[in-house]
Amino acid sequence: MNVWQQLVGQPDAIATFEAAARAAHAVSSGGESADASGVMTHAWLITGPPGSGRSNLAYAFAAALLCPQGGCGECADCRNVVARTHPDLSYLATERVIISIDEVREFVVASQYSPSSSDYRVVVIEDADRMAERTSNVLLKALEEPPARTVWILCAPSEADLIPTIRSRVRSVRLTVPPVELVAQLLQERDGVDAVTAERSARLAQNHIGMARRLATNADAAARREETVRLVLGMTGLTDAVSTAARLHAIAADDAKAVTDEQDADELEQTRRAMGITEGDVIPPTLRSQFRTLEEQQKRRATRSLRDGLDRILVDLMSVYRDVLRLQLGVAEGLTNLEFDSELRHRAQSTTPAETLAALDAVAQARTRIASNVAPVLTLEAMLIASVLPEAA
Repeated sequence: MNVWQQLVGQPDAIATFEAAARAAHAVSSGGESADASGVMTHAWLITGPPGSGRSNLAYAFAAALLCPQGGCGECADCRNVVARTHPDLSYLATERVIISIDEVREFVVASQYSPSSSDYRVVVIEDADRMAERTSNVLLKALEEPPARTVWILCAPSEADLIPTIRSRVRSVRLTVPPVELVAQLLQERDGVDAVTAERSARLAQNHIGMARRLATNADAAARREETVRLVLGMTGLTDAVSTAARLHAIAADDAKAVTDEQDADELEQTRRAMGITEGDVIPPTLRSQFRTLEEQQKRRATRSLRDGLDRILVDLMSVYRDVLRLQLGVAEGLTNLEFDSELRHRAQSTTPAETLAALDAVAQARTRIASNVAPVLTLEAMLIASVLPEAA
């Protein structure tokens, strides 16, 4: 299976990058100029909603450029791209809320090096929308005067998330959310998930490929989502709204902890092993600064993971209120939360479409507040109070 066959739901984008990779290899072998054909360029921007597979497509394109066969999926080059260990691949997947200017400077310097074993050097920035304007200007200089064999691949939710000067120097490829059927098929073929679980996970994840995989393979994650929906649909008054807000925050914290704990432990063990420190040994004073730096990085990752967990909960709640609104408007097909059919119908009968729209607006506002670093519990309380007391909105 080549690198393109591992992607789903993006035929137009895949065709664009396949053609670009072929043109790039034609140039490296002395064939037709890619510049003349207009197919290949030095900088790309992949945009699309969460779960559309932006980073998966970015690394597939990277493998196609670094693999002599154009992304066979089997050779050492392709395997090294998957493992993120290829010597001609640099990637930035930040674990912070924002990408720092020092991180971008480091990658700009790396982009100037000639390829060591392949025809190209590829630099991937997964969360380009997390760059401040000052940081973006550092990247801009590298895009204006790129080395001949360096290819930049940026990923972001939309073109508007990057400054205009960067947008003018990249070729944009827009992705769409793949349908539930294709996401479910991918879970079955790639992860060995049974058909029923794959369909349910893809639907509850709202077509988000990564989240669908997590719901299908992690029982705790699926249970946390179910509890979230049940709590919100069971609210009847102000007291329920306040207690539910506290519980939702705890669920997000538990989810974030589950995501980061194992990674933190692995990093700590690898650092100890690299420095020759066995379990239980006292860390020498000369090495304590390295461990403090690691601890600070892990704290920043935990902060982002909690924020991402809260946003996932809010996205799930939006699907709940959309289901309620569909039922109120007489459109029962295409519901996301089919497992809660009776609860959804009870909510639809006991509220009005205007009240449901107010609840949807409250969730959207809560997402904006969480992204702006407003206190999470207070944000959740305000959102849920608005959903049970529409006049409070």
